[in-house]
Amino acid sequence: QVQLVESGGGLVQPGGSLRLSCARSGSIFSINAMGWYRQAPGKQRELVASIASGGSTNYADSVKGRFTISRDNAKNTVYLQMNSLKPEDTAVYYCNVRYYNSASDLLRRPREYWGQGTQVTVSS
Repeated sequence: QVQLVESGGGLVQPGGSLRLSCARSGSIFSINAMGWYRQAPGKQRELVASIASGGSTNYADSVKGRFTISRDNAKNTVYLQMNSLKPEDTAVYYCNVRYYNSASDLLRRPREYWGQGTQVTVSS
């Protein structure tokens, strides 16, 4: 059973930095991609950044140049370094993994699992 545990959220002043971590546990066959999403009050959940199995990354336009997604395969952990934070970055941040449980799964859409979310508040 896949599990994701997020950490690193909190309260920070505008212009500050935070680093989110998402530790994955559980046995899987292969990862398709991992990513960070966020959801602000009254808004839909949106993609912040993702990193594919081959290492390619993708960012929302609103965070390009400020946020960096990375991973440590040895620790089964993905990170989101957030710099120059703005009040509009305030949201619950969710870790997501898309994965395959077996070789036969590769012929299907990847499975998906979400973390419990961590609150990021940017305020003076």
